[in-house]
Amino acid sequence: MNLAMPLPRIENRLRKNPAKERDQLLQGLLQPQARINPKYFYDDCGCEIFTRICELDEYYPTRTEEAVFQAYASDIAQRLPEHAQWIDLGCGDCAKSRRWMEELAPRRLIGVDIAAEFLKLSLADVAAVHPRVECVGVVSDFTQQLDIAGLLAERPHCPPIFFYPGSSIGNFTRPDALQLLQAIRSHCGADGRLLIGVDLVKARSVLEAAYDDTQGVTAEFNLNVLNVVNRELDGNFRLEDFRHQAVFDSRHSRIEMRLVARNDLVVKLGNHRRAFQQGEHILTEYSHKYTPEGFSALLEEAGFNRPECWTDDRGWFGVFLAGPA
Repeated sequence: MNLAMPLPRIENRLRKNPAKERDQLLQGLLQPQARINPKYFYDDCGCEIFTRICELDEYYPTRTEEAVFQAYASDIAQRLPEHAQWIDLGCGDCAKSRRWMEELAPRRLIGVDIAAEFLKLSLADVAAVHPRVECVGVVSDFTQQLDIAGLLAERPHCPPIFFYPGSSIGNFTRPDALQLLQAIRSHCGADGRLLIGVDLVKARSVLEAAYDDTQGVTAEFNLNVLNVVNRELDGNFRLEDFRHQAVFDSRHSRIEMRLVARNDLVVKLGNHRRAFQQGEHILTEYSHKYTPEGFSALLEEAGFNRPECWTDDRGWFGVFLAGPA
């Protein structure tokens, strides 16, 4: 008789405050330098558009990171502890973790994501294929607070391996990136590891093309955030009043995604009004780029030791593995 497999355990640690979040979004838009948190990119429409971005010729990060994993998976696996707890930060559909389930056979997979229902379905899919791996979901915005020490302590003989692919660390300013890395380090104990993907510095033309493709898909993605703002704040942004812009700031080693006003205009945001002059922009995302030496130094400042780095043949993307100091 076939017994139905129990659903993975889910712990909801997300303490949402919609009123506070709406106020933070509003205040960001009312600042002299208007800005929108990039988390608002990812409504259903934004997620669909981002999937298309990952398939573009110009958008190299996803396939380049995968090529590094393909080339060096065995080499990386030899440096990772056995019987581990695999923690996928921002796991989404867990697609990037699935290869490591085969490579490492960890005792436990902990998926951390902000989307509860999607997390539950994703972990159920993994559990169906890997019944010997205990799957646990944590609904949390780990970029604001990472606190899973109690969960890790349930398996004291299973060292944690934190997995943070996709170069999402680039969306943080250096101080915020350091703070997140320190939070991860504090969970590693004596034997834990961090495996993280990082986009590296390269030619301006390559970087800017990746964030401003010829088909206009990235522009569509960036402009869609105004639809989200309209829903959240009862706004009346018109997408045709803004144009997408992506520029590489070499001084800060980062791509800046912007929405630039095509003309003078006034936008309603609930009971508030925000005027934009022609050429004024809304900042929607940073994407910092690192050198291998620079990111290794950041890891060491966060308390990690002996960082190793694997890159593709062109040196466009780095996969870093670090342990505790």
